[in-house]
Amino acid sequence: MPVLNPFTGETLDEVSCATSEQAIEAVGSALKGFYKSRALSSAKRSEILCSVAGALHARQAEFALSIANETGKTLSAASKEVLRAVNTLTLSAEEAKRLNGKTIPFDSVQSDDDRVGYYTYEPIGVVVCITPFNDPLNLVAHKLGPAIASGNSVILKPSEQAPLTALKLVELFIEHDLPECILNVLTGYGAEFGDALVSHKNVSMVSFTGGSSAGERIAKAAGAKKMLMELGANSPVIVMADADIDKAVESCVSGSFWASGHNCIGVQRIFIEAPIYRAFHEKFVAITKSLIVGDPIAVDTDIGPMIDVNQAMRIQALVAESVAMGAKLSCGGVREGAVFSATVFDNPPLTSAVVAEEVFAPVVSLFPFTDVGEAVALSNSPEHRIHGAVFTSDINKAFVISRSLDMSGVMINDSTDFRVDAMPFGGAGRGSLGREGVYFAIREMCNTKVFCFNLDSAL
Repeated sequence: MPVLNPFTGETLDEVSCATSEQAIEAVGSALKGFYKSRALSSAKRSEILCSVAGALHARQAEFALSIANETGKTLSAASKEVLRAVNTLTLSAEEAKRLNGKTIPFDSVQSDDDRVGYYTYEPIGVVVCITPFNDPLNLVAHKLGPAIASGNSVILKPSEQAPLTALKLVELFIEHDLPECILNVLTGYGAEFGDALVSHKNVSMVSFTGGSSAGERIAKAAGAKKMLMELGANSPVIVMADADIDKAVESCVSGSFWASGHNCIGVQRIFIEAPIYRAFHEKFVAITKSLIVGDPIAVDTDIGPMIDVNQAMRIQALVAESVAMGAKLSCGGVREGAVFSATVFDNPPLTSAVVAEEVFAPVVSLFPFTDVGEAVALSNSPEHRIHGAVFTSDINKAFVISRSLDMSGVMINDSTDFRVDAMPFGGAGRGSLGREGVYFAIREMCNTKVFCFNLDSAL
């Protein structure tokens, strides 16, 4: 299967296409790896992860170029992704030695006052990890780091569009003495082997980041096993009239167009209190028009291409459909190959696709409001939600509005796309299954095990 550069269209490399039979073989290999992984001391798991993190940091430029070439992410954004992945693996190394259980007060029940005990966290088994193209290194690190830290084995299925950087990371694990069979990789078309993989009885857990339709299919095929899923979002921002307007504009422009909009927590809908709507809109459009769109390798490029021409054509059709519905285009809406210009809508119909669906593209819609309760209700309306944001200088408004937003995270005076890799991360609406973020993902990838001693109190 060829892997293409989305900007130039050139073939970067080819990867093997797995079959259902090879998926079953991979499960057998991972099962052998699980017995090796669970036997590793926490110190050894930590050592391996720490070594991989160090090697990745030393090769930052090489990995950043790989990310930019296969995804179209700008080189500066790709470099930041590498550093985040280093942090993710370092956090995993640290948490490997902090996976502590707790004592249980069995004597809190009077009839059990001769019992003492505790619980521990035990690795769950074989974990299938399926990752998307938009963060082809750090999202892989968010799967592999916690899984290995907690003593599991892994079968990694990287994105079809961007598997090369993931394979480079896997090579680092091999180079730094991860025992054989703990980490297994299947590349190719998921539709050809995915069902055989996730439905296998010896797979204990599936961790998936991607679209909701694919997530539903995976869950149906997997059956009764543990799931960790993040299925996207349509992120809202509420800007109050008392906000620092320049800070709000700058943060929202960045949050809207970072990584060409290929961002599940990227800003998509901005609700601005009416008295400052026009001022906000003018500043927002002016900065957006100044963004440089094009070659992701060029040092001054702000927005690179979408992952492929088909995705750019999809957004072109959605934008045209919204304009036909009466939406006012403030800027953008232009496609050249796989490159789509930064696009801003002025108060488009709420039923238009660019508002109602997750666009996953450099497209954002601005709306005026007079009733903050209505803005909150509109913010909460999509089925899939992760982050929301509110800009205000009033601490009371910040608390009240953020508590009213039905999200798994609310950023105050910051963009919805703010995330550090230690924080809990996952959905708040339909399809919300578990939490990522290293500390939290490790515990998702474990089962608790109780030890209870019935003591003979006579001495």
